[in-house]
Amino acid sequence: MSLTAEPMHARPRPPEQLEALFGEGWPEFIFHDPETRLHIGRIRELFAGLELVLLDGDEPVAAGWAVPLCWNGEVSDLPAGYNDSLARALAAYDAGSTPDTHAVLAAQVHPDRQGAGLAARLLAALCEDAARRGRTRVICPVRPTHKARYPLTPIERYQAWTRPDGLPQDPWLRTHVRMGARVLAAAPRSQVITGSVADWESWTGLALPDTGDYVIPEGLSTLRVDREADTGVYAEPNVWVQHR
Repeated sequence: MSLTAEPMHARPRPPEQLEALFGEGWPEFIFHDPETRLHIGRIRELFAGLELVLLDGDEPVAAGWAVPLCWNGEVSDLPAGYNDSLARALAAYDAGSTPDTHAVLAAQVHPDRQGAGLAARLLAALCEDAARRGRTRVICPVRPTHKARYPLTPIERYQAWTRPDGLPQDPWLRTHVRMGARVLAAAPRSQVITGSVADWESWTGLALPDTGDYVIPEGLSTLRVDREADTGVYAEPNVWVQHR
């Protein structure tokens, strides 16, 4: 396996290759975050050069992207999560600031190529890209792979779970730590997704007949439904890590 990394938009790519790469891996409700929609157009336009693809020959096997922002290195100054990272990247750009931090916001491995170490190779390429651009810090709001198995557990407790060897129990957090990253803090409201009850029934495939909290497929926390107000609110928790 001969792997290389290059900017996603360095050359045209067959649509079927990209569909195969991005066809799985995210729950439907993630695509309906109104705050993300508010920012993502400008983010894609301004920071397209920070989207990388990992190739095995000419086949895209993984891809990820980052945004540049300003962070003073203190946990107290971390963005609130994914959406706040988008907002802070745009604020730094609009203010004419020089970003010192690379925030890696997504990483995707081809469904047929998982378990082969490609995620770590992709993260390494994103860190190397940050270094080439003179950014001294790389942070990631990690979406823990197995948190959906424990939606009732607060993210602050979940992130502290370890195996007997001392590494994180969660496999995606473990990948980061094995690369030398350190866990910084929980981001309990990295994204907040609101929709009508009908929206949430469509996104989850569940009937939501009463007001209350629901465990939803692929949800890292529970969904709060208010039938009288016709709303469902879900807060997506992440875990901040910093790479060397």
